[in-house]
Amino acid sequence: MKYKVFVDGQEGTTGLKINERLSRRADIDILKIDPERRKDPEVRCIFLNEADIAFLCLPDVASRESAALVTNNKTRIIDASTAHRTDPNWTYGIPELSKNQRARIRDSRRVSVPGCHATGFNMAIYPLIQEGIVPKDYPITCQSITGYSGGGKKLIEKYEETGVNKKNLKSPRFYALNLTHKHLPEMQKINGLLFPPLFTPIVGDFYQGMVVAVPLLTRLLNKKISAKDVQEVLASYYSSEHFVSVMPYESEDCLDSGYLDATGCNNTNRIEIFIFGNGEQILLLSRLDNLGKGASGAAIQNMNIMLGLDERTGLG
Repeated sequence: MKYKVFVDGQEGTTGLKINERLSRRADIDILKIDPERRKDPEVRCIFLNEADIAFLCLPDVASRESAALVTNNKTRIIDASTAHRTDPNWTYGIPELSKNQRARIRDSRRVSVPGCHATGFNMAIYPLIQEGIVPKDYPITCQSITGYSGGGKKLIEKYEETGVNKKNLKSPRFYALNLTHKHLPEMQKINGLLFPPLFTPIVGDFYQGMVVAVPLLTRLLNKKISAKDVQEVLASYYSSEHFVSVMPYESEDCLDSGYLDATGCNNTNRIEIFIFGNGEQILLLSRLDNLGKGASGAAIQNMNIMLGLDERTGLG
């Protein structure tokens, strides 16, 4: 059986990656809209309602408009934008988050793909909050460095433009300095935090890959626990997960002469969680591909679950 899939926003970074991954599959029939008519709501409506699965790879306003164009009871939507991530009528698309999340995704007609920074943050912190280790009023901080592909076509063009002096792009650059990054609402809501994290993202001069860092102070935790204990908690929590690896505690084998490479999970749907620390401080690091587990890979993993397929199908 072939499933009909339509990518609304097929020219964007995530849309292109989804199409690339799906094009290698014999069980998928990709519905292709004429590029010249991709913004015509009447034409998009036809494609959206013909599909078994519709991916929305659009700006938030356009994603809401496309979702409203689906009028049948067959088409199931997977939204890669920020538009519906905290909407209670949509299912949050991290299957590994809890023991019931896969069933919620499988039975849902509307699934929202998490943000890339939020994926790394949530998968590191969520189990520790559920286990009563990190209090919900903890003053959490988070930094994340990502490749420039996360900024979409305009930022990619800026970094890859030839014939210009790009000295100012060579250094890693902090952004969202007003501390209102668009991933913050889901980072707070999904974890049940009483206050939003203080989140500072950084973009680097490399195409894809990312590391999300969350430091913790042991004196502010609910339980007397060491960094090694935290590694054991996370390793147990994700022990049966194919795409999640909790790395051995402070393993030098995972590092390059003491450095952690942000590109180590590129072109996969994997996420790796590292734990370092001492008696007073713990550092959680999540490494993932911002275009993989942080976007297109997660979208296809959710699609596989919704269609009742092996969720690993077509994913590395």
